[in-house]
Amino acid sequence: MFGINTATYDNLIVFLGNPGDKYENTRHNAGFIIGDYIATKLGVTIEKEKFLSKTVATTINGQKCLLIKPQTFMNLSGDAILAASNYYKIPIEKVIVVQDEVALNVGIFRIKIGGSCAGHNGIRDILEKVEDKFIRIRVGVGEKPSKEYDIINWVLGKFPKEDRDKIDEISPDILNAIELIVCGNISKAMSLYNKTNTKKV
Repeated sequence: MFGINTATYDNLIVFLGNPGDKYENTRHNAGFIIGDYIATKLGVTIEKEKFLSKTVATTINGQKCLLIKPQTFMNLSGDAILAASNYYKIPIEKVIVVQDEVALNVGIFRIKIGGSCAGHNGIRDILEKVEDKFIRIRVGVGEKPSKEYDIINWVLGKFPKEDRDKIDEISPDILNAIELIVCGNISKAMSLYNKTNTKKV
């Protein structure tokens, strides 16, 4: 479907979000925001269209990495991961997914392996299509203001400036965590960057 496989990658790094101007700077696009920051710091742009995604190949700490921003919309994120990981035969343990997380306060991120989707539709779709052994970087976007508030409206709402500033502030730490993870130092990354939070998650 995609031609002859002429390259291999050590890691697949997936930044979740929704494509299109309508969704720019929304909470659900925290993954895209982080991805663009990381690409800029690495001197690349995630723009080549392949595997139902925008992609770019790069090197992080000597490891060959494929960065992707799925263009399937959040609810079908698993299709993009499946296409890229199958084509390059990247083990699911070498897949890193950067996602938004309403159960964490803004300015907090946590690293974990496995677990349920916790209501996140993008993660739900991924779990339906691959094993739950991929690594997650859960980026806090804050919980909705009340039980009555519609969760879809919340995650598709725009970041206020102070919250977006907090996302920008933690982006360098997320890049540092990824640099450790791709070299096999996930325990060190967890030790350094998994932060306490007022909510039990």
